[in-house]
Amino acid sequence: MDRTVGAELGITAYGECQIELQIAVSRTPGLEVTEHLTVVHQSGELVPVELITPQEGRIHLVTLPAGLSRVSYSAHVRGTATIPNPLPVDQSVYRRPSRYVASDTFGGFAVQEFGELHGAELLDAVSSWVGTRIAYVAGSSGPADGATDTLLRGTGVCRDFAHLVIALLRALRVPARLTAVYAPGCDPMDFHAVVEAFVDDGWYVVDATALAPRSSLVRIATGRDAADTAFMTTVIGRSDLDWSDVTAVADQGLPQDDLGRLVAIR
Repeated sequence: MDRTVGAELGITAYGECQIELQIAVSRTPGLEVTEHLTVVHQSGELVPVELITPQEGRIHLVTLPAGLSRVSYSAHVRGTATIPNPLPVDQSVYRRPSRYVASDTFGGFAVQEFGELHGAELLDAVSSWVGTRIAYVAGSSGPADGATDTLLRGTGVCRDFAHLVIALLRALRVPARLTAVYAPGCDPMDFHAVVEAFVDDGWYVVDATALAPRSSLVRIATGRDAADTAFMTTVIGRSDLDWSDVTAVADQGLPQDDLGRLVAIR
């Protein structure tokens, strides 16, 4: 499947600052990616430093002078990703509680609701449960809100849906991780967050929002939760994201998505 993706960001720095960007397509074997990334300040083009994460994601570290900078990224993605063999250490890491996922507090609740289910049936049940009980409301959550806040509030955006799904699965000892993606067909269009859960000897997508076909997704970053996968993080100094514009298109049209079927990010 061919996909065209991209992002434009406007960032104002208040004095010199350092930011990390996670907007580039991950270095996934089997995909052919033609891409272009620029960061431009009024004084000229800036040169990011690329760092590779354990799941082949890419952090671009860049120092911004004071004032407005514009980030532009575009990529054409061809082919089908080769799914690597699962790593035992990943299964360990992604069973543990994390910054936005206090899964150790969900145990009794998760067992009562889903304790008799396994494999694809469990993923479908958790996805349906979160998708029908949490309302997607733009702007309804803050950057510090985690899975517990989402459950109590009853509203959220894609990262909140993902954190709650992860909490329920980890409480049942199922490894689960958050994956930031470009999502052709997503409405509203933006960077999107989904869950990958380890069942039946592989990592499979759970998206309780059902906003985009899972087989069209393009991986950006993978981690324990949103703390590991944010598209922009200010690490030194102070900056504001003034605006962002995300594009994701499946060049041959959107595939159908059977929500009861196991689907991997390819």
